Amino acid sequence: MSGFTPGTIHTARLLLLPLRADHAEEMAGVLADPALHTFIGGSPAAATALRARYERLVAGSPDPAESWCNWVIQVRDGGHLAGTVQATVTESHRSAPDGATGGARAVGHRHLADADPAAGGPVAEIAWVVGTPWQGRGIATEAARAMAGWLGRRGVRTLMAHIHPDHRASAAVATACGLAPTDVWHDGEVRWVGPAAAEAGPRTRGRRDLGQ
Repeated sequence: MSGFTPGTIHTARLLLLPLRADHAEEMAGVLADPALHTFIGGSPAAATALRARYERLVAGSPDPAESWCNWVIQVRDGGHLAGTVQATVTESHRSAPDGATGGARAVGHRHLADADPAAGGPVAEIAWVVGTPWQGRGIATEAARAMAGWLGRRGVRTLMAHIHPDHRASAAVATACGLAPTDVWHDGEVRWVGPAAAEAGPRTRGRRDLGQ
């Protein structure tokens, strides 16, 4: 899809930088805590494996009608990387070709052909992760809201996330982005859906996203 090449996104405390393969070395440390995989499965990746994964993500989806958008989260104060945000963007009316879902998941993006958005137009499934040392500061909320706004300004109509029912921190981030839970489940996770807008979701003053 055209119009979804990631650029740098600025927030009050953060820079969202388009993912590069050479971010892997620092990000391997950021994501080294096994507790980060409690709800999403898997285990921490070594820098070499993470670099190979990032190379595939940067290369983009093999499906020309699908865009993979990935950023690392950089904290302005100190310049350290703190996590990632990502979006998989596709047209809501498309059906997936055989094997597309498995190929997308292999590099960290979920195919959206099974989406059932409330509005027509492009759909983005969004996700986020923040390293343990940076949690409890509202970083995931600030980064995810900024990404959601970027997507909305580029014509995305619907945002979606899949969240484990016990992951209250991610639920709080999704709520801040204007998403709400549905009764649809996918691989043990609840589907959250909401409209995309240039300014995503209600602002949450004085509330921190614990664990994210």
